[in-house]
Amino acid sequence: MTVLAADVGFVAAADAPWVQAGEGVELRVFRVDLDRGLWVIGNRFSPGFSTPMHRHTGEVNAFTLTGSWYYEEYGVQYTAGSYVYEPANSVHTLRVAETNTETTEVIFTIDGALVYVAADGSVLGIADGAGTLAFYLAMCEQQGHGTPGTLR
Repeated sequence: MTVLAADVGFVAAADAPWVQAGEGVELRVFRVDLDRGLWVIGNRFSPGFSTPMHRHTGEVNAFTLTGSWYYEEYGVQYTAGSYVYEPANSVHTLRVAETNTETTEVIFTIDGALVYVAADGSVLGIADGAGTLAFYLAMCEQQGHGTPGTLR
């Protein structure tokens, strides 16, 4: 099978602007495949940032570009240059130490959804590729970036 250049995906940095996505977190969306439920995003986390506990319905691959972060439940620091694989049904709470001296930037490839859960196991919310893409496009417009070139 021959792969043509037109079949290969490429996203220039200018085509995926960073948006403020909440307190202490920025987001950029590189790719969303709605048919497969696959999404590829970048996050920049400020020191002290944390997510609610969540469960992944599919696999996640993460590559840390700068800074460091950890999952509260595992006790392992993921530093710049590290790769993390998370199997489906992993449950954890992402944290960035308040003592970090720089922003932490991570690229995540996510298969399926994130199900945010409370300590009692009840569902607080769900994030998936379609919802993240809709949120990202709305934030791009709201924050003056227009519609990203590769996601039109």
